[in-house]
Amino acid sequence: MSELPGDLRYTDEHEWLRQEEDGSVTIGITDHAQMALGDLVYVELPEVGQEMEPGGEMAVVESVKAASDVYAPIGGEVTAINEELSDDPEKINADPYGDGWIVRMQPSGDSETMSPGEYQTFLDGLED
Repeated sequence: MSELPGDLRYTDEHEWLRQEEDGSVTIGITDHAQMALGDLVYVELPEVGQEMEPGGEMAVVESVKAASDVYAPIGGEVTAINEELSDDPEKINADPYGDGWIVRMQPSGDSETMSPGEYQTFLDGLED
């Protein structure tokens, strides 16, 4: 079973979102996603200032198994990237909900997300 912090929202593409006090949103991939990918060896990050469309490609994570796109769960402007991932992509494996965050965005609209309980039900459905 994956770890699911209660203060986050989740997507069916296995991203998580954390609303920050300044109105920005921090985004990363879930524990389920990093476990499925395995040991990460490379992360391609967007540019700060880049505008994202909901559902558009936001980043790429590569593991020893495969490369996978990370999709923007919301539209908006990228205000920060986790530059530490360039030298240490394993931070996502070690702490996907903390030091392994990928981008911070200033949102331009709402998104379709799930509560932790809804996401767990979604994950349970994948295992059937």
